[in-house]
Amino acid sequence: MRVAYFDCFSGASGDMILGALVDAGLDLEELKKELRTLPLGDFSISSKREARHGIWGTKVEVSGEAHPPHRHLSDVLKIIEASRISERSKALACKIFSRLAEAEARVHGTSPEHVHFHEVGALDAIVDIVGAVVGLEILGVEEVWVSPLRLGTGYARSAHGTIPVPSPATLELTKGFPVERTGVPYELLTPTGAAILTTLAEGFVGPLILKAESVGYG
Repeated sequence: MRVAYFDCFSGASGDMILGALVDAGLDLEELKKELRTLPLGDFSISSKREARHGIWGTKVEVSGEAHPPHRHLSDVLKIIEASRISERSKALACKIFSRLAEAEARVHGTSPEHVHFHEVGALDAIVDIVGAVVGLEILGVEEVWVSPLRLGTGYARSAHGTIPVPSPATLELTKGFPVERTGVPYELLTPTGAAILTTLAEGFVGPLILKAESVGYG
């Protein structure tokens, strides 16, 4: 069985997850071919090698509309369903976005369908989420396991103004999952990263006894 284990020693975000998959051997050109079936207009995906504290990894960047429209959950789900990715990937991507909408709705006192996807509805977030599930499928991953999720502290800017870190949506998404509060003064775990990992994970554990086929940093 092929397992993907995410060791989130520095938190997680959508682009970090996608970058780690590419760094671990995901063929970016094959991924692009799948993602271009999303009806999102003109957009491009590129990758580059970067170092953080002496550790080299892969950064995946998405570019397209300068000011993407604010989308509701139904808009995002229609985009995913209109693509030509596998039915399994469609179902997982829709589940991730639905959980994001539910978390935002609880925080803002509204219904999931009335949530405006500001940050998470932007082009890069759609590509990150769909790219993560499609990328895992391309790699032949059968199960996803994740380390306890690390949280930062402080404050961050959002479409709703200054909010605490971890964000309320992130806390909603991680309810029932093991987290570690750190003293790091910035956001480590984003709502998108939390939604992807808590949706896909078979479980949250410490070190596993595994035979590594490849290692990637994003």
